[in-house]
Amino acid sequence: MNILLWHVHGSWTTAFVHGRHRYLVPVLPDRGPYGLGRARTYPWPAAVQEVTPQELPGAEVDLVILQRPEEYELACRWLGRRPGRDLPAVYVEHNTPKGDVPASRHPMADRDDLLVAHVTGFNQLFWDTGTTRTTVIDHGIVAPGVRWTGELDRFAVVINEPVRRWRVTGTDLLPLFAEIAPLDVFGMGVGGLGERLGLPPERLATHEDLPQERMQAEIARRRAYLHLCRWTSLGLSLIEAMAIGMPVVVLAAAEAAVAVPPEAGVVGTRLETLCDGARRLVAEPETARRLGAAARRTAADRYGLDRFLADWDRVLEEELCGSR
Repeated sequence: MNILLWHVHGSWTTAFVHGRHRYLVPVLPDRGPYGLGRARTYPWPAAVQEVTPQELPGAEVDLVILQRPEEYELACRWLGRRPGRDLPAVYVEHNTPKGDVPASRHPMADRDDLLVAHVTGFNQLFWDTGTTRTTVIDHGIVAPGVRWTGELDRFAVVINEPVRRWRVTGTDLLPLFAEIAPLDVFGMGVGGLGERLGLPPERLATHEDLPQERMQAEIARRRAYLHLCRWTSLGLSLIEAMAIGMPVVVLAAAEAAVAVPPEAGVVGTRLETLCDGARRLVAEPETARRLGAAARRTAADRYGLDRFLADWDRVLEEELCGSR
């Protein structure tokens, strides 16, 4: 199958393109948000091919994966065909609703020409998609090539744009945990974060735009992983940390509340509970090791790549056959 999709979320796309299909990824000269092309910090297989808008009208495309509302019009213009009408389309919803959440209408609501695939059950529950068909395909990850060692009494955090997103990503909560152990914050747009939070470099260090393999190797040396997001879908970096074998400290919000069982880490909505658990992980390395082992089993059982790709193959085949 020839699948057209935009490079939007690096970890999710990396897992998706490890399937058995051919993947066409738009590229623009400036490699902006609608033309990133192949990933530069993630390892992608040769089955992923860059394609320019000028090449798309003549390209063989069997199905379109949409991930942002603007991509529908782009696909119509660049392909000369309408996703959902002239060829099958699946809209992948990565995000939790914004604004008036109980009444949030999905941008693809009330459509009979495509399927909305949510990446979590929480998202499917909270988005109002009207009469549009929906399904849930839980995340999957490419298994990291490193294992947790935890020899550094420090916490690892992965956040993209922590200053702009602030309370959404729990950035304001980081100083509480920096009092327990130093923090290493990885991600895009993390420069200057310590200064913004009033934390000296010895309490918060930032690491920006590292290749995925190097970042995971660094994270694996930290004692535990912090996931303090209040309102995000489900951070794949959290699942990757669990797959490494790291114990996790998790704010029980959105899908994270059910993705992490109690035996895999410290999970709760009370900050004192999370802080007490974080102190225990620093003081008791064997406890950290035991929770991390359970986290690794959970990640393998629930978020393995084979299950993810099998789920997607089933949906893709159903949509392709249903359009004939």
